[in-house]
Amino acid sequence: MAKQPVRTRGEKIALGSILLVEDDPLIAMAIEQALLDGGASSVTLCRTTEEALAALRDAKPDGLVLDVHLADRDDGWALAELVNSVGPKPPRIVFSTGAPQDIPPEIAELGPVLQKPYDPAALIAALSEPPKAGLLGRIKSALT
Repeated sequence: MAKQPVRTRGEKIALGSILLVEDDPLIAMAIEQALLDGGASSVTLCRTTEEALAALRDAKPDGLVLDVHLADRDDGWALAELVNSVGPKPPRIVFSTGAPQDIPPEIAELGPVLQKPYDPAALIAALSEPPKAGLLGRIKSALT
């Protein structure tokens, strides 16, 4: 098995494939274009939690851009909890919201929180950072 390269703090990484969970069609189109212009290899757009779960069953994205308040659920951050707890290498997570205060503090630790409206460059920068350690990784670090 090949070793993964060690990344130093502040080192930028390629965007790769992104799962965008956003229920507002105009915002979704703008974010999708910004991601593609910023170097994402692909963007899968989901409008609901159910669509996002189906997409996650099909493929593991490199990054997740997550609207917190979706039309079908008001706790969109539950998706971040789910992807962060499955497997050793969770995708990078960025929260995209008009109500950052609604994200529980322990969930907000999983990735940057961008308050709408935000500059697309801030989203690209946030997704270019190495992912934060998942729950299992944080527990392991605390024990060593």
